[in-house]
Amino acid sequence: MAEAADEEIGDRSGIPRPRETATLIGHGAAEAAFAEGIAAGRLHHAWLIGGPQGIGKATLAYRVARRLLAYPQGTGPAGLAIPDNHPIHGQVAGLSHPNLVALRRHKAHGAKTLPTKISVDMVRKALDLFASTATDSGWRICVVDSAEDLNANAANALLKVLEEPPPRALFLILAHQPGRLLPTIRSRCRAMILRPLADGEVAEAIRALPFAQPEESTLARAIGLAEGSVGRALGLVDPVTAGLVAEVETLLSRAANPDWGRVLKLAETLAGRDGEERFAAAGDAVLRFVSSELDRRQGEPVQRLAALVEVCEKFARSAREAASYNLDRRPVVLSLFADLSRAG
Repeated sequence: MAEAADEEIGDRSGIPRPRETATLIGHGAAEAAFAEGIAAGRLHHAWLIGGPQGIGKATLAYRVARRLLAYPQGTGPAGLAIPDNHPIHGQVAGLSHPNLVALRRHKAHGAKTLPTKISVDMVRKALDLFASTATDSGWRICVVDSAEDLNANAANALLKVLEEPPPRALFLILAHQPGRLLPTIRSRCRAMILRPLADGEVAEAIRALPFAQPEESTLARAIGLAEGSVGRALGLVDPVTAGLVAEVETLLSRAANPDWGRVLKLAETLAGRDGEERFAAAGDAVLRFVSSELDRRQGEPVQRLAALVEVCEKFARSAREAASYNLDRRPVVLSLFADLSRAG
């Protein structure tokens, strides 16, 4: 019951998706834990793979899936690696294996935009995989990417299957913020929390990608701001995103007396259809700015610092709501600079 590989969030031209990436950089302990469970025949039915976005959670999940689908009867090599010429690579990359389903936000054929949430209907369609026996009596695997995208009804539908899983079913549930999941879902899963990558590992991952490499100075700056996330670093080496972040940083440095013409232009840029990842990069710049301001102004009265923290929290909350309900991002940007100018 494979799902067609329709267009999905986070697509970047020329950069392999996690399901197309055979090599995992970092996270050796996590990989060993899965390999030991497979070798011992005691693999838990549901794993919550948590950690910041862009550090390799999905790459790990699909690496586990390939290993189990390639050797469904428990044989095969030690570890998670499989031969480069094994046909399972293409089947997983294309989401064409009958025993694998990816539960994620994706643009269905004919649709103009990505959905803002994973709906209960999407979950039910994905779970059809578990209504019958696997084609080779092997594993049936569902990768949820990511759990934060599940709406309330979808989360409850997934929970029902996690509570009474069918034999040889495996759920690999990715979460950027595991604490925001339903406690009942978390309690049914074995937690595997991944840590941000070291700067050298981020550099290694980017240099391994088949695209024109950025200049060393550009790459070093991106890695320094990426906080261990390959995904963030890739966004920051994109010239358009890098220019946008530089503009955000300039406007924030003048937030006490905003240049409203430039702020409005920024808001228009971030409101575009392709603005989701750039909005996230701008949000990271806001958080860095507030953090540095709190350090710089730590001798000021607590009330003034509290006002700055409140502005940051309001912005983060508004950004989440805009993403969840597909709201216009322009008021979020304009409100941020208005609030910063009042906070001094």
